[in-house]
Amino acid sequence: MTWSIGVDAGGTFTDFFARDGATGRVVRHKRASTPDDPSRAILDGLRELADQGGIDLGAIGHLGHGTTVGTNALIQRNGGRVALVTTRGFRDLLEIGRQTRPHMFDLQRDAPPPVVPRARRLELAERVTAAGEVLTAPHPAEVAAMAEAVRATGAQAVAVCFLFSHLTPDHERQVGAAIEAALPGVPVSLSSEVRPEFREYERFTTTAINAYLQPVMGRYVRALHEGLTALAPGATIGINQSSGGLMTPETAARFPVRTALSGPAAGVVGAIHEAKASRRPSVITIDVGGTSADMALIREGAADISFEREVADFPIRLPVIDIHTIGAGGGSVAWFDRDGLLKVGPESAGAVPGPACYGRGGTRPTVSDANLVLGRLGTELVDGGMTLDPDAARAALAPVAERLGVTVERAAMGVIGIVSANMVRAIRTISVERGYDPRGFTLMPFGGAGPLHGREIAVELGMREILVPRAPGLLCAEGLLVADRKEDFVRSRRLVLDAGFDAALRADAEGLVAAGEAWFAAEGVVPARRSLELELDCRYVGQNFELRVPLAAGPALTAGDLPGRDAILARFLAAHRKAYGHASEGEPVEAVNLRLTARGRVVTPREDPAAGSEAPPRPKHYRPVWFTAGGPVETPVYRRRDLHPGARIVGPAVIEQLDATTPVHPVDVATVDEAGNIVIEVRP
Repeated sequence: MTWSIGVDAGGTFTDFFARDGATGRVVRHKRASTPDDPSRAILDGLRELADQGGIDLGAIGHLGHGTTVGTNALIQRNGGRVALVTTRGFRDLLEIGRQTRPHMFDLQRDAPPPVVPRARRLELAERVTAAGEVLTAPHPAEVAAMAEAVRATGAQAVAVCFLFSHLTPDHERQVGAAIEAALPGVPVSLSSEVRPEFREYERFTTTAINAYLQPVMGRYVRALHEGLTALAPGATIGINQSSGGLMTPETAARFPVRTALSGPAAGVVGAIHEAKASRRPSVITIDVGGTSADMALIREGAADISFEREVADFPIRLPVIDIHTIGAGGGSVAWFDRDGLLKVGPESAGAVPGPACYGRGGTRPTVSDANLVLGRLGTELVDGGMTLDPDAARAALAPVAERLGVTVERAAMGVIGIVSANMVRAIRTISVERGYDPRGFTLMPFGGAGPLHGREIAVELGMREILVPRAPGLLCAEGLLVADRKEDFVRSRRLVLDAGFDAALRADAEGLVAAGEAWFAAEGVVPARRSLELELDCRYVGQNFELRVPLAAGPALTAGDLPGRDAILARFLAAHRKAYGHASEGEPVEAVNLRLTARGRVVTPREDPAAGSEAPPRPKHYRPVWFTAGGPVETPVYRRRDLHPGARIVGPAVIEQLDATTPVHPVDVATVDEAGNIVIEVRP
């Protein structure tokens, strides 16, 4: 059981990154996705990977998986039929939401309907106070009647969301048990388990979405697990969470909402791994696939974690890596708006039919067609496994060129310029608008199309260095190999930082640490690989939003590791000054959430890059490439596998490999570093 494999199932391609733990040997593979059944591409791809790489499927010990099944179900609104049971008087909470309106001035846009229609939202007489005291206990007869009412709705999944159940979950557990007994096989989501935090709207909607995804994810996980068990019986499976850690298939089926950003989170984990290897701990990443572009900001080897996120217009409150996503990828369609201006995205040609150059029936112009027309893409992808049609690409772009009154090449340059500008605006959102100067970071483009656009983005942002990982199109799959096993715990309780604060904090911390240690034992994480991190959400009394304050970290934590009230207050004031530019030292402060993150660290040997060569790399051929609107330049094309540490190339050049293509613009200098990654010095 020496092989570990990362599998990232995207919308266009399914990527595989396999590593032999005994020798460090790496095998990579890429194949077309099967959107109708993503597990089919995974199982077929594993067979192909084994054949091409000489891997004994019986020797696979672990498989990490990033999935878009849950995200796609939300986008396409094809989740399960859900019933919701809630406290009497709160039936319409999902629909009322909050005052914030993201499109306040759009008179034609309606709020998306809740995943549970009003007819399937049921009320029960029960009540817990804001202090966690039971005011009204549910009557057993009414609980039994409620279970029958749920049965009558024909629900495929049930969400139970009671007011203040994060403080006292007994009522939810009682009702959940009754429903499970009455409806065997119907999954039940309790808000006190899905997200035991205050702010009832976010807790309710997160739980409802979790129930909405349970039938879909449950079927997928079962099919994948059965297929993998037959194919590789010795392999354990880890499903990536939006927070960047792995969980068991059973946990994924129980809490599918945690997979909302599974794939992009794996890319950030892989980016951190490669950035550290290249001694560049602060990078801005951009993961460009066929449909979307995902951006993240990494400082000193760590990405920020956010606890509030919208996915497909649905608010979700869970720990997620802070990723900003836009509709910009290789399949993004170029089109003319009513104002006559050329736009690119967010609509995508997807995997089927895909860009026109794929030869699968697509006729609309896309970003990939533009790159092919300009010569930045070659006519073969995936090491010859996929042939692109330049004539089809030109035919798709011809109407755009005709309407603009320019050549097809100039139209293609315009498409590239627009999609790159969209990405630049998105990067400014996570950097400049948050007080970070992108010029102090290295740009790391990855994904199948990321390196194609890195240079335009870097120049526009004033960045002078680009880091292209060894396998940019497979970095999400690689991230699944280095991702830790992870579980997050939270205790939500308002505690003013007064004389009794230290004792209350210690009591809550001891409870969370005990839960973390129990998780370690259940997961079989040995002490040497354990890691615990405690954080506290603090705010001024009366303030609406919190700031995270780190408390303690280590393989094991005790009450003696916790800082005292004064130290916590000082840390909060420092965090407030950093976030808002000021702090009021005399105002009362309160804590609202205590968080514990438990990690089972994965130790994976890194592939040794090929030994350096004193001989300069030799191009495999030349082709004309448009780097600017001035015309094509006869450009050498190199194989990525021929470039060893120390290799240096002065642009113009194009570097091709299995999973991506990297253009090196004229005058720029590309060097392969000791980690095997390509560092491009931008010289505008």
